[in-house]
Amino acid sequence: MTNGTKTRVVVVGNGMVGYKFCEKLIAKAKDLFEITVFGEEPRPAYDRVHLSEYFAGKTAEDLTMASLDWYFDNGIKIHLSDPVTNIDREVKTVSSHHGLCIPYDYLVLATGSAAFVPPIPGVEKDGVFVYRTIEDLDMMQEHAKKARKGAVIGGGLLGLEAAKALLDLGLEETHVIEFAPRLMPRQIDQAGSDILKAKLETLGLKIHLNKNTQEIAGDGIINGMNFVDGSRLDVDMLVISAGIKPRDEVARLSGLEVGSRGGIVVNDKLQTSDPNIFAIGECALHDHMIYGLVAPGYEMADIVATNLCNGAKEFKAFDMSTKLKLIGVDVASFGNAFIAEPDCQTIVYENKSKAIYKRINISNDGQLLLGGILVGDAEQYNMLLQTVNNKLVLPKDPENLILGARGGAEDSGAGIMSLPDDALICSCEAVTKGQICHEVAENKVHTVDGLKKCTKAGTGCGGCVPMVKDLMLGTMKEQGIYVRNIVCEHFDYTRQELFDLVKINEIKSYEGVLDKFGHGDGCEVCKPAVASILASLWNEMILVKGNDIAQDSNDRFLANIQKGGTYSVVPRIAGGEITPEKLIVIGTVAQKYGLYTKITGGQRIDMFGAHLNDLPAIWEELIEAGFESGHAYGKALRTVKSCVGSTWCRFGLHDSVTFAVEVENRYKGIRAPHKFKGGVSGCVRECAEAQAKDFGIIATEKGWNLYVCGNGGAKPQHAQLIAGDISKEDCVKYLDRFLMFYIKTAEPLTRTATWLNKMEGGIAYLKDVIVNDSLGICQELETEMAGLINNYKCEWKEAIENDKIRQRFTHFVNAPELKDPSVVFTPLRDQKRALEWSK
Repeated sequence: MTNGTKTRVVVVGNGMVGYKFCEKLIAKAKDLFEITVFGEEPRPAYDRVHLSEYFAGKTAEDLTMASLDWYFDNGIKIHLSDPVTNIDREVKTVSSHHGLCIPYDYLVLATGSAAFVPPIPGVEKDGVFVYRTIEDLDMMQEHAKKARKGAVIGGGLLGLEAAKALLDLGLEETHVIEFAPRLMPRQIDQAGSDILKAKLETLGLKIHLNKNTQEIAGDGIINGMNFVDGSRLDVDMLVISAGIKPRDEVARLSGLEVGSRGGIVVNDKLQTSDPNIFAIGECALHDHMIYGLVAPGYEMADIVATNLCNGAKEFKAFDMSTKLKLIGVDVASFGNAFIAEPDCQTIVYENKSKAIYKRINISNDGQLLLGGILVGDAEQYNMLLQTVNNKLVLPKDPENLILGARGGAEDSGAGIMSLPDDALICSCEAVTKGQICHEVAENKVHTVDGLKKCTKAGTGCGGCVPMVKDLMLGTMKEQGIYVRNIVCEHFDYTRQELFDLVKINEIKSYEGVLDKFGHGDGCEVCKPAVASILASLWNEMILVKGNDIAQDSNDRFLANIQKGGTYSVVPRIAGGEITPEKLIVIGTVAQKYGLYTKITGGQRIDMFGAHLNDLPAIWEELIEAGFESGHAYGKALRTVKSCVGSTWCRFGLHDSVTFAVEVENRYKGIRAPHKFKGGVSGCVRECAEAQAKDFGIIATEKGWNLYVCGNGGAKPQHAQLIAGDISKEDCVKYLDRFLMFYIKTAEPLTRTATWLNKMEGGIAYLKDVIVNDSLGICQELETEMAGLINNYKCEWKEAIENDKIRQRFTHFVNAPELKDPSVVFTPLRDQKRALEWSK
């Protein structure tokens, strides 16, 4: 039955999936349908995927997916704060809480889910919340004003999002309580969980695994949690985020078939037991499965909209691969993440010091990638997922998929442009590679924002945006179009263009750069990139003029944050040369403040285990003895390693120590797109390992050889000769030019080796620029480097002399003398280390 010429469609639920269904149906056949929407909440659909950004400054309006005007303009009748309470399937009407009775030809249930609240005694107490709606967040925000210690029940995706919300609210302590033996048990394995746990603990979370809550304590208002194992945790705020349960109440009342554990049963066309009623999103139970991600919900919305327009599309088991950034930490799983030997071959890379874990599972014949897990670095996720989904044949060395090509070899495996046209790039909006490339090639859409508007790719969870950008750039290059690699969506400039604009306009703050050349609020991509540009241009104290908001966490504390909530102090020891008097000072300071000491591979001494409060006092004593910051926390020069050279060694040709000291002191404190290191060897025996550094200097019979763009790490690469048998003066001159050219032209977080590998013409071109001055810019490069050198000041010294900056180094604002009570030490051989936060 239709109303005139229009088919009447009623949508119950106005969440993300309900809205997406309306959008899809309008796009396919706007004039054929009369659409009525009922929403339980007082506002139109908003983005729950990015709900935690509400505490980071986004407003409810910012999160809104479409204004009420959109519904009006598209002829959609929307009723907010008015849930449907009854469905009369015989006469085909729905009744609402406010008494409306609306007829339908087809009914779409998009009622979503509610937070699952375990039956724990005390859940009704004040200070206990669920994390589901903007109203929930408003209540949390109000309660947090009088709370100090918070906890979250649930260590899955939603639980860690809720934990981030508590961190953003500024609570002194945030705990995560997880019943399972690992975090995110549906996405990552035990080893990945261990890495994630350690990383989250360094960011301020306290993780408790294998914990079963017995009771929420308190007289009307929460004051603690009692656990089955007899332990107790004092908290005055609790968020329960232990999973979801489908909202199937109105379906049950109307006699529709529901699952034994909840959910409205649907077939492949997403029809319920009543063929005129559909269910989509988290309320739908398809093949015994509830899908809790937005992408399958959007696919369901498209299927129902397609079929209502006389199409033929069915819902099949959906790929639940996912990539997220949890509190700044990448976590991803794809394909069959948990398959294990002997059913496959497993390759694992683990770097605990950098909190990185990568696992890939490949078929026993070595031909296909089956799945995997990434923690701490998920840069390869999109291509790995495509490799699984499109059954791409693996390279000869499949470990290169997660490690990259090593030893100067080319990257292995097929690139993104080799994917088939039907490869699904955006699962949220079901956008293929072919659709994206068509828009770029045929309709000349040459911006990511433009592709978002015309294809909707990247407008859901946003995880596919890097791949969308790569496809756009690849298609443009195939057409011979000049490609500008802009910083991010907030700046329509490349890093090099932005570098020059900031310099010309003499802007010295992140907000100033954003106001003049950007738009929006900035993001985690452009903030550190712009901060790096400002530091590289002016070499000023990074914690003044509001630039601290754009810095990485280590830079904000002028120290590396370590496990167990402590910090490391690394004074500069130029060239590895140190006097006995200074050695005694380091020993005295380490004894006084109870620090663990270790000699590093870069020939200096690390002191670990410092309390946040003690950092200024430690720096003060070190500076008094003639030390200064070693910039171990910054994207700056770390060390210039040296052998003993001709001063002591019978094989030494020249004084490598003096040269290393001079070079390190010349470039100390200079910020760059990535950290960089140097080495000076007194002969070809290479005891300083100079060719494994970003720049290396090796003595020859006639002078010095200068090598550039090497590095160690996961992808070791030898530095390449750029000038041979040159004088010390020429060596320094070429180094000035090389480093300044790198600083001006490299992309953010790009090491010198990668920068050179991507450079057209390679080492021959670089030599032409630096040695032969083919671009006519060498005088400018030398002048700019001289300006940075002349502007150097020790950041530690500036921090202790600036009262406002010094006040930052306290754990408790109201009690600056108190140290972090959660920091506990345990013996380690003849020293001690900070105990990792307890489970």
